[in-house]
Amino acid sequence: MNKEIIEKIIRICDEKIAKKGENVGLSFYAFFKNKNDNPKLLMEVATWWIEIHKLDHFEKAVKIKKMITENK
Repeated sequence: MNKEIIEKIIRICDEKIAKKGENVGLSFYAFFKNKNDNPKLLMEVATWWIEIHKLDHFEKAVKIKKMITENK
């Protein structure tokens, strides 16, 4: 994934954790607008989430942030 989406994922995770606590879950859709204006990037993140890491639809934000920051 490119640097821009990685930074956005970290930012969104931080925002959700700050707002709702460390138990908050999210889906990969949390990183995109309701309007699908970048389908290629959406599919890239979906592939990372679903195919590569076999994550559930909702995962803990702290888990996603850790995976992203550790480049997994």
